[in-house]
Parts: sequence; structure tokens; C-alpha cells
Amino acid sequence: MKHLFLPLLVLTLTGCFAPVDAPPPPTPLFSATPQPVVSSPTVLPATSAPVVATATSQASSTSFCQDPRNLQLIADLRTAIQNRDGELLASLINPTTGVGVRFIRDGNVITYFDNIKFIFETTYAADWGLAAGSGEPVKGSFHDIVLPSLDRTFTANAVTICNELKVGGATYIPEWPYAGMDFYSVHFPGTDQYAGMDWETWAVGIIQQDGNPKLAALVHFAWEP
Repeated sequence: MKHLFLPLLVLTLTGCFAPVDAPPPPTPLFSATPQPVVSSPTVLPATSAPVVATATSQASSTSFCQDPRNLQLIADLRTAIQNRDGELLASLINPTTGVGVRFIRDGNVITYFDNIKFIFETTYAADWGLAAGSGEPVKGSFHDIVLPSLDRTFTANAVTICNELKVGGATYIPEWPYAGMDFYSVHFPGTDQYAGMDWETWAVGIIQQDGNPKLAALVHFAWEP
């Protein structure tokens, strides 16, 4: 029995540790079901969708929007993206609660903790959910799937709006999924070549930790067929 017990113990302990550069398994907050293909989609005009708030939350929202530290956090996030600076990116989040990244509107949320410092190098293939229209699975690394969109959106010319979802023409009603969490929209309006239909928006959710703003959520919005 002794000879059998030791190998089993080693195997058990080995299985307890995930690769240091691999994010945790995806945590789906929304059902990932295939989206129907629409042959002639109805495109809603470009909008800024306000978040409905009570008088109390409006006062809190006003205070949030007037705090310059939140815009500084977004500026630091842009710098981290442009410079591929994982250490800077990790400093923007609460390592205990992490940051949830949702690339597909009805897809999976991938939560990164301190391991986000490796996000620009890791080849870990996450399951982001099912693509709108085709219903095909979207799997790949943060570098291959998410980073190109962040590069397009987080530029010095991006439109940045507090607690409103600034989007282009869409075939759906955009909604911020985290009630009670303040956010900024960082919006790329698209190009003339595609009549603005290649617009993208990243909503940046921010929470307070010990009185300091921390990055808590990144939610992607784009045109869908």
C-alpha cells in the first residue's frame, strides 16, 4: 500500500496547481446560446444609452464622474495596452476580486486576477462564447482575440463618456450588465470605409477599494449581424 500511496499523493498535489500564466476557467454570467442569423438586420442609430438611476444613485454617479482619478485609471489602462505592460495592468485591479472581461455580448466572462500580468504573453486559449450570427465557438488567447479590439478602441482620439453606453448603429439594445457599478464608455466610432459599421465600444467598470478606483469589468460592444 505504501508504494501505491506515494505516487497517488504526488499526482493529487500536481493537479492542484494551474499553470502560472493561465487564467482561471471562464465564469459564464450569461447564457451562451447561438444568435439567429438575420438576413436584413434593422440597424438602430448611433446612441448614448443612459443608465436609469434613482436620486441617491444619481448623486453617487455625479460624484464618480467628477472624480479625475477614474479618468486617470482609463489613461493608465490605455498606456498598459499600448505598451503591453502587464505589471501596470495588474496594478489597476484588485487582485482578490479580479477583472471580468467579456468580449462577446452574450458570451462568457473570463476573470483575471494577479495572473493578468502575463496577459500579453500567454497563449492560453479561453472560451469567449459563441459568435453572433454564426453561432460558432470563439476560442483563443487574449492576445489574439481581445487585444486587437482594445488597440483599435483605446486611442487618444477615443470618445470617453461617464455612465453612458456610447455605441454606433446596432441590431440590439445595448445594456450595461452590472447594476450598481459605475463605468465609462470608451468608443471607437468606426471608419468611413465601412460607413461607421466597424465601430467598437469597451465599457470599463470601476469599483472603489480603500477609497481608490480599481478596474473591475471590461465589456465589449460592436455591430452584430
